Amino acid sequence: MTEPIAKKKIKVLHLIKSLGRGGAEKLIPETALVHDKNRFEFHCLYFYHQENNIVDELERAGIQAHFSPSSNMGLFFQVRKVREFVKAHKFDLIHAHLPWAGILARAVSISPQTPIVYTEHNTWDRYNKVSYWGNRISFKKQDIVIAVSNEVALSMRLNSIWDPYARGSRIKLKVIQNGVNTEVFVRQKPETNTQQIKGSSKREELGIPPTATVIGKVAVFRSQKRLWLWVEIALKILKTCPEAHFVLVGDGEWRARILKQIQDSGKSSNFHWVGVQKNVIPFLSIMDIYLSSSEFEGLPIAMLEAMSCEIAVVATRAGGIGEVIVDGKEGFLTAIEDWSLLADYCIQLIQNPEKLNLMKKAARDRVVEEFSMKKMVAELEKVYQDLILK
Repeated sequence: MTEPIAKKKIKVLHLIKSLGRGGAEKLIPETALVHDKNRFEFHCLYFYHQENNIVDELERAGIQAHFSPSSNMGLFFQVRKVREFVKAHKFDLIHAHLPWAGILARAVSISPQTPIVYTEHNTWDRYNKVSYWGNRISFKKQDIVIAVSNEVALSMRLNSIWDPYARGSRIKLKVIQNGVNTEVFVRQKPETNTQQIKGSSKREELGIPPTATVIGKVAVFRSQKRLWLWVEIALKILKTCPEAHFVLVGDGEWRARILKQIQDSGKSSNFHWVGVQKNVIPFLSIMDIYLSSSEFEGLPIAMLEAMSCEIAVVATRAGGIGEVIVDGKEGFLTAIEDWSLLADYCIQLIQNPEKLNLMKKAARDRVVEEFSMKKMVAELEKVYQDLILK
């Protein structure tokens, strides 16, 4: 009796400019952990090296990482190199993320037999002019674009008035909302939320009283997050609820200014900056409210992870946030320009623990039902499979 012939795996190359700790980057290893490894093989090619990158997380997820040093504009000189790389490894499909990698993938455009998938993680009006126009003009040279939220999809449709796509055709667009691994992102019980070396809880480690309400945020410290407003909101909350504590997880170009703002406020004992964390679950597990003052978003992964860990959300209605949160159920939302109202909502929840607990449980339920990683990956695999078989 002859052995059955094993089916050839579909080889997917993720193409992305850098491997920092943004939401788009983190999705690559997190989806790989859920993908069917018997059907798919994943590689990732990136071009800009950052400290605190996620290369080790890619490798743990079974993704082979490849590095080819380049600046933004230098990517135009990488076309031939990437084309030869794709040919040598016989990739079946290229999946590009964010504008610069998308532009490069379309320029590589080896043949109709190598389909290109592009995921758009943000609204088009938020990109700088060079990446915006490069992305828009080259859009016709891809097989399908995935939008991470309906808001992102709408921004592309609104920007297609001058038809940047193939003449007379319509863009192949699919909305696949971001997901989170709800089996991994689970709120830890106090007795398991410990640091192995000291054996103390994160609350004790940070000097947060056991009964204090903790408001937090996980983010790359860049301008779109408007963390200076986040600190202003926190200071307003402290005037009414002086026992509240605030935890910031992350780092970035705005770090020095944000930390100075906290220091100058005279309330630094209520703030805790813990830097970049490879494992954010212990920090999420001590938070009660996830506060977001962002000006714009795609569909923030960190927020979904927080909700999966039973954290209520108080946020501006930026990007896809309004597609996830039902105002008054999993949390509260304000218009982007009404960010100052976020403080009032946080105070309301601090003063009403019963309502806060209901929202925390509702947040977890919402993500499990509608934004699981299993659901997201199933949709991605169908896109890959359909492109290979067409």
